[in-house]
Amino acid sequence: MKFVWDWDYALEILPPLLKALVVTVEATVLGFLLALVVGLLLAVLRRAPLRLVRWPVVFFVEFVRSTPLLVQLYFLYFVLPDYGVSLPALVVGVVGLGLHYSAYTAEVYRSGLDGVPRGQWEAARALNLSAYRTYRDVVVPQAIPPIIPALGNYLISMFKDSPLLSAITVVEALQRAKILGSESFQYLEPFTVVGLLFLALSLLSAAGVRRVEHHLPKHGIPMK
Repeated sequence: MKFVWDWDYALEILPPLLKALVVTVEATVLGFLLALVVGLLLAVLRRAPLRLVRWPVVFFVEFVRSTPLLVQLYFLYFVLPDYGVSLPALVVGVVGLGLHYSAYTAEVYRSGLDGVPRGQWEAARALNLSAYRTYRDVVVPQAIPPIIPALGNYLISMFKDSPLLSAITVVEALQRAKILGSESFQYLEPFTVVGLLFLALSLLSAAGVRRVEHHLPKHGIPMK
């Protein structure tokens, strides 16, 4: 079978694909923000002296990292409603992506926190700073810059994993391409256009991360 590229059809499907791409980007950005916040919380709690606090965090991180994202999305969207928790598909997608990647960002944060010199921790203790102020004013500003590249990689990975949300009925870019292809029986143009859109956004994201990475070591995060 010979595939023939149809420029007219490619231009015709571009608007609906761009509209669906907005859903993809929205889910990725919101999910990543959730992963950044939850990941930092998990990394801090994992350093807690109490095993009662530390062990559940370790279990959560290992469990999430050891199970497929698709399975987690399935349970969040199809099983939780049986227990009274029913949320819109896009919300479930954002939560699923955020929680899944929070396990990975937690490990990245942990490496950053471990990289802060012991003297900084001891100085904060000598100044009688609270745990909150120690993290906010001393530790986190020094731990974040070195881990920016790793966090950026997970942002791009999350973007490429977002098509999995179609399994819970979210019509993102790739799912829209499938629908358009099934309606016209022309799959070459929708999948090619979607692939190019993903490539363009991934390259832009990588460039943005490199720019942030280049900026932070020179100026750092201001200490309060």
